[in-house]
Amino acid sequence: MVSSGNPSFFMEKRAVRRAFEQAAAGYETSAVLQDQVGAQLIERLDLVKLEPQWILDMGSGTGLQSRRLNRRYPRARLLALDLASNMLQQARRRKGWRQRQYFCQGDAEDLPLATASIDLLYANMSMQWCNDLDQVLREFARVLRPGGLLMFSTLGPDTLKELRHAFAAVDDQSHVSHFIDMHDIGDALVRQGYEMPVLDVEHYQLTYAAVDDLLRDLRNIGATNAAAGRARGLLTPRRLQALRQAYEGFRADGRLPATYEVVYGHAWGGGPHASPREDGGIVFPLTRLRRRP
Repeated sequence: MVSSGNPSFFMEKRAVRRAFEQAAAGYETSAVLQDQVGAQLIERLDLVKLEPQWILDMGSGTGLQSRRLNRRYPRARLLALDLASNMLQQARRRKGWRQRQYFCQGDAEDLPLATASIDLLYANMSMQWCNDLDQVLREFARVLRPGGLLMFSTLGPDTLKELRHAFAAVDDQSHVSHFIDMHDIGDALVRQGYEMPVLDVEHYQLTYAAVDDLLRDLRNIGATNAAAGRARGLLTPRRLQALRQAYEGFRADGRLPATYEVVYGHAWGGGPHASPREDGGIVFPLTRLRRRP
């Protein structure tokens, strides 16, 4: 995800869509981290008091988090929106027959939704596939009702740092996507008029027996590099062997690590829940807060 700068970092949306279309059938088997982060993001709703009528699951994938959101808010209607139609087909097959879910193919940077129509916008590990952060947040703000809540997670710049370093020993081409720093995301939230933004970062580490297993996992969840300036074509046997050797420098306790920097955030859309104070601060009523059990 880039908001400006090198055009070679821009995501080719057709390549992103193609990767996720191909990964849809087996996505939930390999998306271990995405599942864990999504569940933790939903747990953070314990901190707020919210009874949404309409929920948008942005980048819903196969609908795993949609089903959890439906169980949490059984009276709410949920719209699962994804760039890939095959993901939505899987989500439709897996939803519970009592769950009030609707499905729409669309792009976060140009949402096919009415203004002020969503009470809770939930975006788990999807914003990093967009090019213009300000445009995404502008669209999110547009569809949120006054006082609506944005909950999101996305990837930070330390993500796959070992793989990026190992590929640098192979050639000077782009093999790993670039991600935006938490502070830049916070600045963008303020620019787009969100209120009370809260962000924090957690680091996760998956381990593998071989770098080939990591590359296979990334393909299985559709997380291939879709940047315009990416290296084209398959890795040759010689370059793959060079990648394996370079990655070996990170081996510890018999395993190869893969680091993920996950940025968690939430913010309120403009509305009556917050009002400016004379000292320039913000009054945030306790009715919007709930203690964690």
